[in-house]
Amino acid sequence: MTHWSSRLLAGELGISHSTVARVWAEHDVKPWQVETFKFSTDPQLDARVRDVVGLYLDPPAHAIVLCVDEKSQIQALERTQPVRPVRPGRRERRTHDYLRHGTTTLFAALEVATGRVTDACQPRHRHREFLAFLKLVAKAYPRRQLHVVLDNYATHKHAKVQAWLGSHPRVQLHFTPTYASWLNLVEVFFAIIERQALRRGDFASVEDLMAAIRRFVAGWNQRCQPFTWTKDADQILAKLNRQNTSATDH
Repeated sequence: MTHWSSRLLAGELGISHSTVARVWAEHDVKPWQVETFKFSTDPQLDARVRDVVGLYLDPPAHAIVLCVDEKSQIQALERTQPVRPVRPGRRERRTHDYLRHGTTTLFAALEVATGRVTDACQPRHRHREFLAFLKLVAKAYPRRQLHVVLDNYATHKHAKVQAWLGSHPRVQLHFTPTYASWLNLVEVFFAIIERQALRRGDFASVEDLMAAIRRFVAGWNQRCQPFTWTKDADQILAKLNRQNTSATDH
């Protein structure tokens, strides 16, 4: 047995399951729920947290702070029968089986000060696709200093990317610590587009999928709002240090 239910524990203790449930509720114990975690072992953890959070809380004057990442392997799935929409007293219904029509990768750059997103879909996410997107972003913000927050994916550090950056010093990359994707605000946008446009979508082709992504981003940019970061680096690092030292050896 990996965990107790209220009825199993009640049977073991010889009490009612409602008593077990009440005690769990009083102490906010929820054994049916589980979360995952991973500690960052990045030797530059402190410096990178302070660098990225500093950009959010106190961006350089006259510069643009952008959060960039790729959402890879987005599948174009088509249900084998048309989806039956929600009706009074009836849930949306869909077949459990589907056809796979391929995948696309969404590249996105979120402007922290406005919430605006620059996007592009590519069939793959190698260094050449990333570099092409970086050039697209630079073109979207001409003659502005760009501070780009992104993760440690190898393509972001490729020699050809570094060579291009060397000849375009107005674009500076800032890397989040390893296993700390939550520091990149574009992940919030990815969660929203997944929930509102992709998860329950029905796409007959990759082209249909990419068109749906473009429509969503266009609508997003019409109503977008600034992304506001609230915690400073000291608060974040204090919490990370508590988590890293709270485990006991067995």
